[in-house]
Amino acid sequence: MNLRLLLLSLCVVSLSACGEGLRLEEGEDYPGGDTTNFLLLGAQAFTFPASNLTEDERTLFFSGNAFFNQAWVVAPASTSSRDGVGPLFHARSCSTCHARDGRSGPPEGDEAITRGVVLFSIGNAPDGAPLPDPVYGPQLQPFGVPGVPGEASPHLRYEEREGRYDDGEIYSLRVPTLELRDPAYGPFHPDLGASVRMAPAMVGLGLLEAIPVADLEALADPDDRDGDGISGELQRLPDGRIGRFGWKAGQPTVRDQSAAAFAGDMGLTNTDRSEGPCTEAQTECMEAPNGGDPEVSDEILDRVALYSQTLAVPARPRAAEVLEGRELMHTLGCTSCHTPTHVTGPTEPSSLAHQRIFPYTDLLLHDMGPELADGRAEYEASGSEWRTPPLWGVGLVPRVNGHDALMHDGRARGFAEAILWHGGEGAASAAAFRALSREERALLVEFLESL
Repeated sequence: MNLRLLLLSLCVVSLSACGEGLRLEEGEDYPGGDTTNFLLLGAQAFTFPASNLTEDERTLFFSGNAFFNQAWVVAPASTSSRDGVGPLFHARSCSTCHARDGRSGPPEGDEAITRGVVLFSIGNAPDGAPLPDPVYGPQLQPFGVPGVPGEASPHLRYEEREGRYDDGEIYSLRVPTLELRDPAYGPFHPDLGASVRMAPAMVGLGLLEAIPVADLEALADPDDRDGDGISGELQRLPDGRIGRFGWKAGQPTVRDQSAAAFAGDMGLTNTDRSEGPCTEAQTECMEAPNGGDPEVSDEILDRVALYSQTLAVPARPRAAEVLEGRELMHTLGCTSCHTPTHVTGPTEPSSLAHQRIFPYTDLLLHDMGPELADGRAEYEASGSEWRTPPLWGVGLVPRVNGHDALMHDGRARGFAEAILWHGGEGAASAAAFRALSREERALLVEFLESL
């Protein structure tokens, strides 16, 4: 029996003994440090600016908020600062997928995916960049402006797979299969890899960007030198920067992520992403008018990036009530990847600098096993590797967005299913979770709901 399971067995013998002497860490209930949102306010919990912004920064924040939430229109239009969507696109606004700055979920029933994206590749370039489908490009665009057919309609089909906890209780996991219906531009490439990605919540992004690279390098253990079965590695991009954002950490900064979303999701060119969404095979798309060059000005991009950087992480009013669940998370080994706390370094805006934060992520890539693999490699990330998602705020998603869908494609219905899906480097923690009693599983879930 390894040390992790030995500690777990000791706790199972007497959960109350494991809970003795547990204390709240200093600042744990304010996970964003001085930036934390103390107002909460239900469904609007993710929409507030960092609490310590200057007046000038707050002004820029609310300007960025307007561009984040308002829909872009077809060019040409009298609203010249917001025209040029498409000609092929997935959404007209950032908030289409990030409703109330929260997390998107998969559709119910047989409806098309509208609040997540489908990424394409047919292999990788020498530098690791995913190669796009020669006809459909790097990302599915279900919609087109008038006269330009949308590419296809993406749907998820599920099959239930039954499992059993060690105490005999039965659970069921839903296994998704992607269907791309009614392709408008001919067949997809025979080697096409397609990956469904739900949009994560927007809170705390600037704080994650401000974690020093040296701290992430100290957490990385690509060769598993310590023999704990966890071999997280940094996403190193071709230009030498470290990837932090996206499900496989393919973007290094919030601004890069914003520029990629404008181009990839809405078909809006900007100085960082100057290529439109059309391929040479899509003649109607190539001939459609655009909204200028670039369609998104640097001023708009900068304000949306600042807005995205400075959305506040909500406070945790129940943090002191769930310490036994927190202890179980440590004992099961979950914190080997979901690193609880970091300290930010120097950054701009300076309001985000030198904050002790509790995001529960190491921002590293981990192999999660074949069942979660999408087969789509991205730079240093293999088809089965994923960046550890931050957990702060995740317990508020049902209140903000009306669903509890988790994992990259939304397959998990709540925290228990999300844990059970962990394979690869997370398999030992998933097995330890299955070995808990029903009471202990509830304590761990209650802790996660408090984040």
